[in-house]
Amino acid sequence: MTRVGVIGATGYAGAELVRILAGHSEVELTVLTSRNYAGEKFEAIYPALAGVVDLTCEEYNIDRLCDRADVIFTALPHKLPMAIVPELIQRGKRVVDLSADFRFQDPLTYEAHYEPHTAKELLSGAVYGLSEVYFEDIKSATLIGNPGCYPTSVLLPLIPPLKKGLLDHRTIIADSKSGVSGAGRSPSLTTLFCEVTESFKAYKVAEHRHNPEMEEVLSREAGQEVNITFIPHLIPMSRGMLTTIYATPAGKIGPEEIRQCFDDCYEKRPFVRLRQDTKPPDTLHVRGTNFCDIGFKLDERNNRLVLMAAIDNLVKGAAGQAVQNMNIMLGLDETVGLLNTPYPI
Repeated sequence: MTRVGVIGATGYAGAELVRILAGHSEVELTVLTSRNYAGEKFEAIYPALAGVVDLTCEEYNIDRLCDRADVIFTALPHKLPMAIVPELIQRGKRVVDLSADFRFQDPLTYEAHYEPHTAKELLSGAVYGLSEVYFEDIKSATLIGNPGCYPTSVLLPLIPPLKKGLLDHRTIIADSKSGVSGAGRSPSLTTLFCEVTESFKAYKVAEHRHNPEMEEVLSREAGQEVNITFIPHLIPMSRGMLTTIYATPAGKIGPEEIRQCFDDCYEKRPFVRLRQDTKPPDTLHVRGTNFCDIGFKLDERNNRLVLMAAIDNLVKGAAGQAVQNMNIMLGLDETVGLLNTPYPI
């Protein structure tokens, strides 16, 4: 039984990790750390897990953590993981980091959009944890940079037709909508109930920090520089993410060619579901799950390919994909602990 610890267990992504790992048949959840709730029972912070998780949150202590955990998830704000992950790796631990600190291969790109990087030596060996695309690399990884929620919802529908040359990479526009939990648990004026309810707005238009993350991956997969226009929006619901992508086809293509493209890429990947009807993906149908539902529409009148994807931003967009990556690293079936039956409504 693999022992697992979560650093930063009381944020939204951290709590979702705890929920998923508590029901995982192949791991034992042994350590939870929290800066704000050290000494408190986890069930006192999240009563929904009363009787399920019987652990007390602790201050971070690397010696105690390494003595009691083999795989460690870092669910912390950007900049904090780069200060502690190097020693965890030196001590032989496997790490899945949910921040942006280890998502980039190019440290200059990271530093241009975040802050100076103090663990650059680890970037070349870190694996970008987009599970369906980098499955083989993840199997032998010791450090995973878990993708952001927006990039997951954009990259999964976009990479297959981009790699197949079915679309003009110069014409890509991604329009994404996220539930409020994507902003994290720390109090903020912009996420107060009165600011969010009955509101629907774009923010950080064409300047969101996830934009360069997506472009680095897309350029790597396409074998040439790819720049996209990315517009995120905040919607008044707690969780869920819907992305709609618009691009011009590279030539004459038909619906069957597009469908075959996705089948070729994802037929062996259990958490990508290609819609088999004409109904677009819906966040309701992936709520609480690790699924990414993908749909498409070929707008032949306007010569435009429309791609759509729905995920739960806290599961496939964060904690669920992190556990999926852990499963792959440990040689387990990637679905272990992640096959809870979706709510029908």
